[in-house]
Amino acid sequence: MMVAGSSLRLPSVVWAVTRAVLLLCVFRVWVLPGSDVSVDIDVIYQGWYGVLRTGIFPYDDVTWQYPPAAALAVLAPGLLPFLTYSHAFFVLAFLADAAVFAMLLRAVRRKGRNPMGVWIWVAGVPLLGPIVYARYDVMVTAVAVAALLTAGRRTRLSGALVGFGALLKVWPMLLLAGTQRGPRTRSTWSAAVVTVMLLTMFFAAAMPGALAFLTFQRDRGTEVESLGSLVFHLARHLGWHGKARLNYGSVEFLGRHVHAVSALALGLSVLAFAWLLLWRLRARRFTGTTLYDAAFASVLLFTTTSRVISPQYMVWLIGLAAVCVVMRTPRQGLPVTLVMVAAPLTQLEFPIWFSHVVASDKLGVATLVLRNGLLVVATWIACSRLWRETVPARRAVTGEPEPPSERESALVPG
Repeated sequence: MMVAGSSLRLPSVVWAVTRAVLLLCVFRVWVLPGSDVSVDIDVIYQGWYGVLRTGIFPYDDVTWQYPPAAALAVLAPGLLPFLTYSHAFFVLAFLADAAVFAMLLRAVRRKGRNPMGVWIWVAGVPLLGPIVYARYDVMVTAVAVAALLTAGRRTRLSGALVGFGALLKVWPMLLLAGTQRGPRTRSTWSAAVVTVMLLTMFFAAAMPGALAFLTFQRDRGTEVESLGSLVFHLARHLGWHGKARLNYGSVEFLGRHVHAVSALALGLSVLAFAWLLLWRLRARRFTGTTLYDAAFASVLLFTTTSRVISPQYMVWLIGLAAVCVVMRTPRQGLPVTLVMVAAPLTQLEFPIWFSHVVASDKLGVATLVLRNGLLVVATWIACSRLWRETVPARRAVTGEPEPPSERESALVPG
């Protein structure tokens, strides 16, 4: 049964109102307490724009830590020369938000879809705040959502979008984790790999410094909002004398033992990848929703274990959560709820209470512990449920036969 247009009228109105408020914030008609989230656009992004338009990457700038296709997002405001750079960027971010909303609306009009998924995006973005329009992550999220929503009907297109997204900000490559074995995996993965290879060769040949971001990423430390940073926030109250300073483009801890904790965080990400690889090898029961379950769980896993959990990373999770709900994934309801609760806490820790976070005072630490704790719990639940539902239990002792696959099908809903 098709979803009636009248049932989608209310989310459309709420989307329009909340986005108008966000635009007022980024255009500085109404500035939230704390730091101005648009400063990075005025200073860092516009500085990159000046370099990129000369035909080279900012390879001597350690704050440039992005794959080569990110240059397209930074250069895109030049398409609107009648606006200032920052204003043009905000408009393009708004259009990316509108594109995600439109794709979700179109998806729920198909039989068997859940309209509540639209509400996840409608509510999640304003809960996260103006940061959504002040970073290019919403544009990457739009590409990722498009890749997932086309996966059921056009695997090559989906794979190409994944590859393009990976060259915008790497993480969309994780969307390939849950593709069903056989022709779908071969088609989607090959399209993604070919897209990455062709675009990388193009950028490397056309613009010097295309791969410089790899070195800068390697040298990053422990950012003050990450899971590992909680060690130093608490250590400050026990006599640790390190500092929180702007370093490699974000506020990181500097001092004794920071390198060791950063190495441990990197090791945790390696273990996360090993778990994901093991799951892929062991998984046998691929259903119509496994692709979306695995995409959400894997991105959640790598976001939580990262040395950096910037507030805009939550945009990825909100976009993938919306797709999961639209597609009626049976396992991710609680993790999606926890991510939604973590969104306003993220807005509190940046920008509203960021000074408290940097100072490691009780308010800042408590907010960060709660936000990161919610992400850890959501990650554990999402990954454990994914494992239980897709990896057959060992029944060698009892000799019981394996239960039939839950709606196992060669077709993923498109």
